[in-house]
Amino acid sequence: MTQWHIITGEYPPQPGGVSDYSRVVARGLAAAGDAVHIYAPESRSSDPDDVGVTIHRLSGHFGARALVQLSRLLGRGTEDRLLLQYVPHAFGFKAMNFPFCLWLYAHTRKYGGAAVTFHEVNLGFHTGDPLRYRFLDMVTKVMAKLVARSAAQIFVSTPQWESALRRYVAPHQAIAWLPVPNNIPVVVDPVRIAATRRRYASACGPVIGHFGTYSPAIAAMLRNLVPLVLADSPSSTMLLLGANGGAFRESLTTEFPELTPRVIATGALPADELSMAMAACDVMAQPYPDGVTTRRTSIMTALEHGRAVVTTQGSFTEQMWARSGAVALLPVENSAAFAAAITELLRDENQRQRYGAAAKALYADRFDVRHTVEALRASLCA
Repeated sequence: MTQWHIITGEYPPQPGGVSDYSRVVARGLAAAGDAVHIYAPESRSSDPDDVGVTIHRLSGHFGARALVQLSRLLGRGTEDRLLLQYVPHAFGFKAMNFPFCLWLYAHTRKYGGAAVTFHEVNLGFHTGDPLRYRFLDMVTKVMAKLVARSAAQIFVSTPQWESALRRYVAPHQAIAWLPVPNNIPVVVDPVRIAATRRRYASACGPVIGHFGTYSPAIAAMLRNLVPLVLADSPSSTMLLLGANGGAFRESLTTEFPELTPRVIATGALPADELSMAMAACDVMAQPYPDGVTTRRTSIMTALEHGRAVVTTQGSFTEQMWARSGAVALLPVENSAAFAAAITELLRDENQRQRYGAAAKALYADRFDVRHTVEALRASLCA
């Protein structure tokens, strides 16, 4: 039996996309018959109780004490595999935990190298950003280089990261795309879903949803979109799903008070309630400033729930999205076209159903957790 030792900067009950992803992968490996050990920062709340998954909480946030604990706790059996879920800011030290990367580079020699999933490579910067952003970008690039050279297998959450990593590794080093699965199990209960819809919206009007954490860049896009969408469809309701939706709603309705009764924020919900709230939506509006990518867990949730999705095509958008026919793709900078696409879908139930069916099929074919588990277990033979 293979034992997986998964190091992650966050794990439930700690919030975050990498946290939820790590748990989905751990449960998938355990369900396949492997033993899984998780190494994550300390938490004051109760750990999830998943069969086949043992959680080890480390002191602090990957400082010196935690690294000593890791060295002591990690197994050394011939069937042991080390897997790192890497994103620079998840390991503390304001995304500059260089000592952790050095520890990884030295320690993984005992394992013949680790398997590393890069959720992000470096933080990047834009023209005009403060000097400290450039310094931070430089440090995270050095960290990524160390982590990449610690890896026997490299996985990326989006193919876009391959070009950034290729400069750090030997030409023969394989870099494989590893699907990011949905982490909100789908609830199939038409009665409860109908009740959820009545709770949030009027009986006759359509429901437009957005799921996310309302980061500043996405919130700015939604601030342009929501008034246009609601103006185009006077009977519709905008349902804001996910943490921080309440703060965004307050900001939006302060600027547009006439929208107050038509914009509803659910706040953070338990997984089953979130699933039913998403299923209650007719269309999902999912704009992203760099375009939709395969690393966005929010889009994965919408796909597996079979929702008609309107999203953006940008610099990071992979070619597969246009080929799939599973989402309506609009340019990042064109809010009016995005709003018009939503209005068109609200008026055409057949088209919504086609998009929903294509979304669900795309998820099953490309993103379901079984693909992730199969890829990780196949790496044992690499």
